[in-house]
Amino acid sequence: MTRELPEGPGAAESATDSVLGALADPTRRRLLDLLAEQGEATATALAARLPVSRQAIVKHLAVLDTAGLVSAARVGREVRYAVRPAALDATARWMAALAADWDRRLADIKRIAENG
Repeated sequence: MTRELPEGPGAAESATDSVLGALADPTRRRLLDLLAEQGEATATALAARLPVSRQAIVKHLAVLDTAGLVSAARVGREVRYAVRPAALDATARWMAALAADWDRRLADIKRIAENG
C-alpha cells in the first residue's frame, strides 16, 4: 500500500510540491501530529479524535500517503497508518537551503548598501 518516493530529474521538486500541498490543510497537519504521538493508528481511531468523519479522514490519509508522509499497512482487517519522515525531512532540507540562499542575498545587499 505504501508508495515509493519519486526518483529522477525533477523528482525532488515534485516531492516537495506534493508535501507542501499536503501540509497546506490543517486537518492533515493534525493527522500527522496525532500519528507522531501515537506511532500508528487506524482511520477510525483518528476520526474519534477529530471533528471529521472517518471517510474524510481516509481521504486526507490518501493525500498524505501520496505525498509520502504516511505509510499504510494492512494488519488483519485493519489498515494502520504511520508517519514516514523521509519526505518531510527532504522538504525541510529544501526550505533550509532556500532560507540560507536568502540570508546570503540579504547579506550581499547589506554589504553593497553599506559600501556604496
